[in-house]
Amino acid sequence: MVIANKRQALPTTRRSVTHKFAIAGHEGYLTIGLFEDGSPGEIFIKMSKEGSTLSGLIQGFCRAFSLSLQYGLSTQDAVDRFRGMRFDPMGPTSNPEIPEALSILDYVARYLDLHYVSRRGRSLE
Repeated sequence: MVIANKRQALPTTRRSVTHKFAIAGHEGYLTIGLFEDGSPGEIFIKMSKEGSTLSGLIQGFCRAFSLSLQYGLSTQDAVDRFRGMRFDPMGPTSNPEIPEALSILDYVARYLDLHYVSRRGRSLE
């Protein structure tokens, strides 16, 4: 028997953070919509090459990622599942905290890890 979690919707008006990034010369913006407790509840990624296949796939990922968070997947679990995914574009980034990324999804997971996942009890890598 599968028990479904109830979706936790974000408030109509919410706080968010927008972060500009570049990976191997591909620029983008990551916007993180926040629940009232300050934890991530949705993400949006806008890539500079709008209309491309990559941009479309990234939008689908954002919807699925956001719904997962809203149905109860912890930010830690999301980070663990997407960190290390490898595909182009990959390489040097514009962020000194994350000098290299294996993909856009790897970058997003690592950014969320740095800024939203509690490191209490975890070793710093």
